Amino acid sequence: MAIEGRTGGTGSSGGEQKPRRGRRVRMTGAERREQLLDIGRTLFAEKGFEGTSVEEIAAKAGVSKPVVYEHFGGKEGLYAVVVDREMRQLLDGVTGALTAGHPRELLEQAAFALLDYIENYTDGFRILVRDSPVAQSTGTFASLISDIATQVEDILGLEFKARGFDPKLAPLYAQALVGSVALTGQWWLDVRKPEKSEVAAHLVNLAWHGLDGLEQKPRLIGHRKN
Repeated sequence: MAIEGRTGGTGSSGGEQKPRRGRRVRMTGAERREQLLDIGRTLFAEKGFEGTSVEEIAAKAGVSKPVVYEHFGGKEGLYAVVVDREMRQLLDGVTGALTAGHPRELLEQAAFALLDYIENYTDGFRILVRDSPVAQSTGTFASLISDIATQVEDILGLEFKARGFDPKLAPLYAQALVGSVALTGQWWLDVRKPEKSEVAAHLVNLAWHGLDGLEQKPRLIGHRKN
């Protein structure tokens, strides 16, 4: 009589048992969570929130739909975690880049930090610039710009005070500066021309000199040139 094996098949009557093939190593809960986040991030960047389904996420991961619900409570929960991670990645990058003493070089560093993120975390940026259906107060592109502008606001406030300008206007200028870089970056994401360093130079040129005093060939004054 044939004996059932653990794999659900039947053993041979006399021959040597064949080795199991295609046996998958079981993931830990943390590993499965990270896998689902990676898959969700890719799909959300490619198709957007509405165009991505729990069924597709589960199929890509090789699991059933309940596994996705178990880890995140649904597509909305997964999306919220992905957005939060990307926002922290970008904010940490901008904050860490602001190390110079000269205000113009600080502008260069902020511009490079945003453009670096767009270049190195393209999927994440594509997700952030879409309208988020969840966490409307904290998970939108506008709120992200506001968070980054807050980092720049203190720097501008000190510079305004030193030059005799009203420091209360620093938030307005911070929003304008960061917004111009972010929206230009959104355009550059698709065209990728000119080179990143040239984009940064022109952005800082406009911010630093204004339209009336633009340099014909803007230059970067910081140590970073690309």
